[in-house]
Amino acid sequence: MYLLWKRLLNTTQIKHDYLEKPAGLQWRSNKLFIVATVGIGLFTDLFLYGLIVPVLPFMLVDRVGLPPDQVQGHVSSLLAAYAGASVAISPIAGIITDRLSTRRAPFLLGVVALFGATLLLMVGRTIPVLLVARVLQGISAAFVWTTGMALCLETVGAENLGKSIGAIFGFISVGTLLAPMLGGVLYDKGGLAGVFGLAFAVLAVDFIMRVLVIEVKVARRYEPSDAGASDALVTGANQPQAGVTDEEEEGGRDELSSLLRNTRKGEDLYKISPNLPKVMRIIPILPCLAAPRLVAALLISFVQAVLLGSIDATVPIVSQEYYNFSSLQAGLMFLPIGIANLTFGPLLGWCVDRFGTKRVAVLVYLYLVPVLISFRLAKPGGVSEVAVYETLLALAGIGVAGMGAPSVVEASTVVQKYHQANPDFFGEHGPYAQLYSLSYLFFSLGLTVGPELAGGLRQAVGYGNMNAVLAAICAVTALVCFLFIGGKLKMSALGNIA
Repeated sequence: MYLLWKRLLNTTQIKHDYLEKPAGLQWRSNKLFIVATVGIGLFTDLFLYGLIVPVLPFMLVDRVGLPPDQVQGHVSSLLAAYAGASVAISPIAGIITDRLSTRRAPFLLGVVALFGATLLLMVGRTIPVLLVARVLQGISAAFVWTTGMALCLETVGAENLGKSIGAIFGFISVGTLLAPMLGGVLYDKGGLAGVFGLAFAVLAVDFIMRVLVIEVKVARRYEPSDAGASDALVTGANQPQAGVTDEEEEGGRDELSSLLRNTRKGEDLYKISPNLPKVMRIIPILPCLAAPRLVAALLISFVQAVLLGSIDATVPIVSQEYYNFSSLQAGLMFLPIGIANLTFGPLLGWCVDRFGTKRVAVLVYLYLVPVLISFRLAKPGGVSEVAVYETLLALAGIGVAGMGAPSVVEASTVVQKYHQANPDFFGEHGPYAQLYSLSYLFFSLGLTVGPELAGGLRQAVGYGNMNAVLAAICAVTALVCFLFIGGKLKMSALGNIA
């Protein structure tokens, strides 16, 4: 009985016995399974976030008893509470994750917090309870995104990060596609029981996959070390190759020396001074903020979230006011955005790998300027007016789909350069969890500002003028991207000036 219990603890990774391999070690530590688990975790976060968006206005009226004229303000506040909690917790999540030897504990903490948040949303009948639920949901998101992205980087390596992020973002876009639509459909047909039944089913799958995952670096501890092979590799590397002449060897040395000089010159741009304040040693991602490229990448995350938060906060209300839509119909209005995201997200991610972050980011933001201005064409009316509004949402979805990949790739590239230039300062694993927590902090800050900004502007100057303000923000962001991100010549010039 004791041996069975010990084996169970080892299999579930509650306790580690490196003398005995846990069941399913090979497939549980497989890179594809780990990346899929990260994708499912991020999918669940976005899915449960979006599932409640079209339902919130109707919940506030039917369950909480708010008058219709107070719904917009409380919807914006509930959406902002989620993002505000993420802003506060994400730096803490990054520091904790970087200091732990594995990502397992914070990854599981995220799904437990999400379970509690979903339970409170299901039973809550007052604004304070719903606010607490959204705060828990934000805490979960901070840990899931920070830990998940760091786990992905450790699993696939920096050289495959772009492809992996593109695949994950393409998959989780299905969550943004399905969640608002399913939320509206289920609430209209089955009430809250249908909505939360689906939520807990998705949570169960997410939890099981997170429990099963065994990190690659943990899996290696179960394998016996092969010192002889390592010695052979080292010995072979130190001996000259057969058939290589002295001239060829000398030429190889010259090429290697030239390459090393160029590498050192590039690393000098990212060297960190040894005389740093204590806070920067405690939070080593802070010195990286001296790079304008990183700041611009974080700005992309912020503006992307502002647009997403604005859309989430206003589309259900506008659909209800302009076209007298039900929760089902309001949820279906997110369908064009989701399809555009699912279709163009992976494609634009590939374009980032192929053509660089600068071109894609600048073009995406410039594209969004006329699209957002065109939302002035959205008017109350019948079928033709609904078709115009859906077309505008689809066009906006194409632009939104292209904003995520440049931010992640650019930020990861900059921090990788800092890590390579300062290995002793950052340690073996680097500050990547802190980077992704910082990126998610800016994204969450955008989700906090977006609903409040959009709600206030819509009530003050109207829906069309609200989108004109967002278009102006996109124009400024395009200029920032052109000046700072992905530009090797500009970065060299900045480094020489510094």
